[in-house]
Amino acid sequence: MGEGEPGLLLDQDGSTATATVTISHPAKRNAMTLAMWQQLPRLLERLADDPAVRVVVLTGANGTFCAGADISGLREAETSAQQAAVAAEDALAAFPKPTIAAIRGFCVGGGCQLAAACDLRFAARGARFGVTPAKLGIVYPATSTQRLVGLVGPSAAKYLLFSGELIDDERALRSGLVDELLDDEQLDARVTAFARTLADRSQLTQAAAKEFAGMAVEGRTDPARLAHWERQARQSADRAEGVAAFLERRAPRFTWTVSTDR
Repeated sequence: MGEGEPGLLLDQDGSTATATVTISHPAKRNAMTLAMWQQLPRLLERLADDPAVRVVVLTGANGTFCAGADISGLREAETSAQQAAVAAEDALAAFPKPTIAAIRGFCVGGGCQLAAACDLRFAARGARFGVTPAKLGIVYPATSTQRLVGLVGPSAAKYLLFSGELIDDERALRSGLVDELLDDEQLDARVTAFARTLADRSQLTQAAAKEFAGMAVEGRTDPARLAHWERQARQSADRAEGVAAFLERRAPRFTWTVSTDR
């Protein structure tokens, strides 16, 4: 990827077991092209299989998270772009390790779609949020709508979807679209520190909780998956290690790791 070309940049920090994926399309406020939508699931698949990665941070280059989809390519490949966007969002939501969106500036349209698919959203003051399909006559995907409703509730989701208006950082925080709001200079340090905290915790707990939370939002249960996690809990040494570490007043050394084969 040449300088200034649109794409997703990857940086891995072994000291925090964190991979940072940066949305970069400088000419268009990091709007996602079809190729970028298609790139994200492949990148996430690699990171899911990498035992050195325990947390993924999604952010945007040059002070903007993502201004949505690159509309200039929609006329030629509207259906393909919409399908690729949904596939990218679903891949992010299904990623088996914790994900954090670190948001500055505009988080709009497809950008908000991606942020909502992350587990947590930390934003710098001054960020703006919007879900804008009503401005384009686009039917927002059902899965994306369900995910948005799960975050902010039906009324706030309808406000965003019906109007396409942007909301400010404080309203996003109140609605539940943002989990933490920080001064710009604090954002990176806070995300790094929290990612380190997550990396130190049990991946077994996190992976099971993530799947259970997803089931709760969808209003379903899956007996086979519940049985799967019961087996994992019985077979894992994490619980014994956690109790021993607590009693010995030391940091636990959890050994259960995510496997996409499970």
